[in-house]
Amino acid sequence: MLLHYRKTHFICFFFLCLSQALGIKSIPKADESLTYLWPLPSRFTFGNQTLSVDPGLSLASGGNGGGSAIVKAAFDRYKAIIFKHSSQYSALRKLRESVSVYEISKLSITVHSDNEELQLGVDESYTLLVNKDDRQSITGDVLIEASTVYGALRGLETFSQLCSFDYATKTVQIYKAPWYIRDKPRFAYRGLLLDTSRHYFPIDVIKQIIESMSYAKLNVLHWHIIDEQSFPLEVPSYPNLWKGSYSKWERYTVEDSYEIVKGIGYPDLWPSSSCREPLDVTNNSTFDVISGILTDMRKIFPFELFHLGGDEVNTDCWKNTQHVKEWLDRQNMTTKDAYQYFVLKAQEIAISKNWTPVNWEETFNTFATKLNPKTVVHNWLGPGVCPKAVAKGFRCIFSNQGVWYLDHVDVPWDDVYTAEPLEGIHNASEQKLVLGGEVCMWGEKVDTSNVQQTIWPRAAAAAERLWSQSKLISKGNITLTALPRLQHFRCLLNGRGVQAAPVTNAYARSPPTGPGSCYEQ
Repeated sequence: MLLHYRKTHFICFFFLCLSQALGIKSIPKADESLTYLWPLPSRFTFGNQTLSVDPGLSLASGGNGGGSAIVKAAFDRYKAIIFKHSSQYSALRKLRESVSVYEISKLSITVHSDNEELQLGVDESYTLLVNKDDRQSITGDVLIEASTVYGALRGLETFSQLCSFDYATKTVQIYKAPWYIRDKPRFAYRGLLLDTSRHYFPIDVIKQIIESMSYAKLNVLHWHIIDEQSFPLEVPSYPNLWKGSYSKWERYTVEDSYEIVKGIGYPDLWPSSSCREPLDVTNNSTFDVISGILTDMRKIFPFELFHLGGDEVNTDCWKNTQHVKEWLDRQNMTTKDAYQYFVLKAQEIAISKNWTPVNWEETFNTFATKLNPKTVVHNWLGPGVCPKAVAKGFRCIFSNQGVWYLDHVDVPWDDVYTAEPLEGIHNASEQKLVLGGEVCMWGEKVDTSNVQQTIWPRAAAAAERLWSQSKLISKGNITLTALPRLQHFRCLLNGRGVQAAPVTNAYARSPPTGPGSCYEQ
């Protein structure tokens, strides 16, 4: 009887919902005048054809680097993304249809170079052609051509965004074909800072964030792994350092770092038990430890940039620690002088290990003439620093906290989108010194439970600013030209399992305010 009641209740409930659903407003339609690719390519043309894509899509590779394992793995990864839905129906479709005809059955990838070294400035350009297989075309169905495997990866991401699952035909289709796309990034450095010192993120979460970055063509993870609050990283040369982690379960091993890169363990580095930051400038062991850390990190991370920090340094406790005060007097130094001495010595060590030092803007603001010429100045306090830095010949990374600090959850998407790394820089040679920019996910108020929806989709707004040509994305009313595309990209992220929040809520990471389409939130 109870079962019968439940079934009756369910049936009544179902018809009630159905009757309500029949009165729901129509499904939102895309603005066909817009190109739903994110970030927008440099150059592209399209047509008016719709092409179906074979779930058995095959890969044909060519060029010196075409046979790369990186390319093959990426093809398999994107094929799984593209055919996530259609594969569920393939068996049923074969039962219904004796013969299936698809316009797109092959993807050809040509990579000219077999050099797979990944460094800042690697060629990420690509050409993508999508055309109907008329059995006469010399290019095949789809062609991606790139100088490097990394350009091929960018082309695969764009191709995946052209592919849409059609629920009526249960096939993957490409609309507005044929497509011709020639694309390259505007800036070489397109970064995301992830702070794991304020809250620990499991390695799998970091991997998920890196994967989500690739969807928006971000290419640099700035892993802010240690700070005053915790030191969770294993450093083989100094095995006690990671005793500074929050707990023994919240640590990163060397093996973890290979996969992804002021210590409680060495209290001698502190000026005193009550003065733990900055480290003891008078102790040569301090710089020995810095050298050891940089040596170990060089074995793990091949990337040329190493961020040495230098921001928000409060040197008051140096003045209140007797042996440091005496050392300063003997050296005839002020605490400001000692801060400069510390930064420059750390830079010298980093350069000796073949790192390029990156320092927060305070170092430039305080002693620009003393900084090593190789220094990359990292802006964060506000606008106007990059113009000053490049005017003096330094390279610069833009991260103005007013627009690109993701922990500022009251910053709306359009402020993120319209921020310009080259603002105030008009000389072409100086513009080239701006490496790009970085959105910063500081970790005081994020952890595994909410990090993705705090990063996305606002990080994507910055990503398009850093990848796409400014003249393409700065025209017209961005509420009409960019917002629908960003909402579409947010839904794409959701479809790929990324917990991206609604675009237009007053506060980032806020949930939807009520029922509605993903494309209208």
